[in-house]
Amino acid sequence: GLLVAVRYQARGNARRPATRRRTLAPVALYAAYGSNLDPAQMLLRCPHSPQRGTGWLEGWRLTFGGEDIGWDGALATVVEDPGSRVFVVLYDVSEGDEKALDNWDGVTLGYYRRAKVRVETLDGDVLAWLYVLNFYEGGLPSARSIGILADSAERAGAPADYVATLRALPCAKMGDSNTAYEGPEGAGGP
Repeated sequence: GLLVAVRYQARGNARRPATRRRTLAPVALYAAYGSNLDPAQMLLRCPHSPQRGTGWLEGWRLTFGGEDIGWDGALATVVEDPGSRVFVVLYDVSEGDEKALDNWDGVTLGYYRRAKVRVETLDGDVLAWLYVLNFYEGGLPSARSIGILADSAERAGAPADYVATLRALPCAKMGDSNTAYEGPEGAGGP
């Protein structure tokens, strides 16, 4: 007869201990541009997600939309716009905190979706994700929303001129519908 030699190769290392090494959950870099700029708020919402730094979304503009779904006026979002830029805070978001943030920011309700962006930092460009509104641009945020946004940017260390620009954004007057706007003549959207 015919003699066939078969070489047996065990999978893995037979001497490996039965317990597996534990590794940390993957983290994702999140770019906050709205009220999540505030480090204290993010610490409450995402306690396992440290701040990594700040940067700019070059070629993007902060704007508002979804006025009909926001209980307090139009909601913050960003849109691509050459020549514009938006200040952001970067956070290393853990998997568990990512799910909590999705709930906080209306992803589970279909209000926002994630988008990948390039953020310019002092250490070079980094890739991150952020939330983009699923509704058309337009409508005015409330004065309260503008105040929260500007205060959050200030707490995050945004430049004073950027914070001043946020405070000057048009907003709905208290007690009026979101379509009412009383501001400088000829002032357009953000």
